[in-house]
Amino acid sequence: MTQSPSSRLPLRTLGSCGITVPALGVGCWTIGGPDHNLGLPMGWGPVDEEDAVAGLATAYLLGARLFDTADVYGHGRSERLIGELVAEDGVRRDELVLSSKVGYFPGTAAHGYDPGHMRHQLEQSLTNLRTDYLDIYFFHHAEFGENDRWPDGAVQAMHQFRDEGLVRVVGMRGPHRFALDRLDATRPRLDKVARFQELLERIQPDVLAVRDNLLTPRARSEGIFTFAAVHGCGVLINKPLGQGLLTGTYDPTAPREFGEGDHRSRKRWFTAPALAVLTDGLNELRQHIGPKTVELVRIALWSCLERSENAVVLVGFSSPEQISMNLSVLGRRPSAAELATAREIMGRVQARLDAGGEVFTDEQQAVAS
Repeated sequence: MTQSPSSRLPLRTLGSCGITVPALGVGCWTIGGPDHNLGLPMGWGPVDEEDAVAGLATAYLLGARLFDTADVYGHGRSERLIGELVAEDGVRRDELVLSSKVGYFPGTAAHGYDPGHMRHQLEQSLTNLRTDYLDIYFFHHAEFGENDRWPDGAVQAMHQFRDEGLVRVVGMRGPHRFALDRLDATRPRLDKVARFQELLERIQPDVLAVRDNLLTPRARSEGIFTFAAVHGCGVLINKPLGQGLLTGTYDPTAPREFGEGDHRSRKRWFTAPALAVLTDGLNELRQHIGPKTVELVRIALWSCLERSENAVVLVGFSSPEQISMNLSVLGRRPSAAELATAREIMGRVQARLDAGGEVFTDEQQAVAS
């Protein structure tokens, strides 16, 4: 399996850790399929495993080399499907960057960051992915138990994995809230920025994972990229297409019904009122960039790619056709004026959604260096 010379993507280096990969990577949450965790729907819609494997192969042929997953994505299903790609003839492991995460699935352990449980999950992830090391291993969230019981042991375990050669570099998420904290108003609301800074000092990560797209207020995102640059961290940008909302494929007149285990069933921005606001904005944007879906995808991806030269943007997929479009649309880089117009239009959409109570905010906030 070889890469087509005509499909090469620009390269990015993930900060001072030195990992260099094509600028578009593949986010593999969707191919985990429907799932529940912590009593919540945390997966996606049904997945055809043949389509998933074909989509991963298509991504590789189009030049993608970074594949990002987590132990909890389909509780191993996503990892196992990537493992099929890793085992393909002609796929060189040393050309791949495999990223996974730990923490959201506690299993039978007292906590997801129990050091013994973390080692068990890492070993299982390596088996699933058919590899003997991970390039990036992420702390998936910032909740380390009552009275912060687990961070010291968890960080020590992660650094031990790196010393043993099981993990090349360590990752953590940017400022965000634990899933249950966002849903339960009775849980303490910690300052997520202060929490991020505190954990960063303990973890000393090489790579950060952040959410960013055209619906992210610029003031919230600029700080984290500046912070990453100052600290020499690479950045993986996820949800660049707003989980499909920025592609114009959701119809407010016929909102989709999401099945059991699909996280979209509990998110208000996939409902008809929010979709109507989004559609208005996308229609206005189309007047400037063109009517086709590929133009919406192109402007959305470039809006993320230009955030930082040390950032890789992760695109998801549910079919080979979808990943082929996502990895093939970059074409001409939009001008600064075009990107500014897109951000201005979608910024007004964000404001309307906030004003109407339909919260569509990323988990980032500006982080002072």
